Amino acid sequence: MTSLQVSVIFVVYDILQGDSLKMAVRTILTYPDTILRQRAEPVTNIDGKLQELIDGMAETMYDAPGVGLAGNQVGEPCRIIVYDTSGLDLQDDLVVVINPEIIEAEGEVLNEEACLSVIDYCADVKRAEKVTVQGLDREGNPITLEKEGLAAIVLQHEIDHLNGVLFIDHITKLKRELYKRKLKKLLKEWESSQSL
Repeated sequence: MTSLQVSVIFVVYDILQGDSLKMAVRTILTYPDTILRQRAEPVTNIDGKLQELIDGMAETMYDAPGVGLAGNQVGEPCRIIVYDTSGLDLQDDLVVVINPEIIEAEGEVLNEEACLSVIDYCADVKRAEKVTVQGLDREGNPITLEKEGLAAIVLQHEIDHLNGVLFIDHITKLKRELYKRKLKKLLKEWESSQSL
């Protein structure tokens, strides 16, 4: 029996046992990768390839673990986000929004944010308390989301990504410079450990 035949047998066995197949977990790009600063392009074709991207993004977000992920964070500069605010233990409320656009925002809230693409840093960021977002679901149907609390913050954070904006762009220049220094130090330490 070849290794391919053995692999197929294990996959079929897993399916029969009820185990779901995992999509490939994608690499999450980190600051200062230039793709994170690109404005993502609108999605014009909802096909099987896009469905695979959505599934891979969701798997990557859950694996990280995180509560949201934008297309350009995984090297795909297209206007798509996935998020799930049900909690890291539940992971049962996946929301997919294609070509999201904030059409209304009200109130203001200060909340601590972190990001899968900004390693080892969190900061307080001012956001709108409530947002209304329009876009398409994963099948291409128009949707309107009216959210507040964590979901509103996540939507704003992920849509910022699609516009080439990181949450560190919302903090003071001094805090941003301190983070850049910290990041350089972390990268030097990592490079030193790799050369041993």
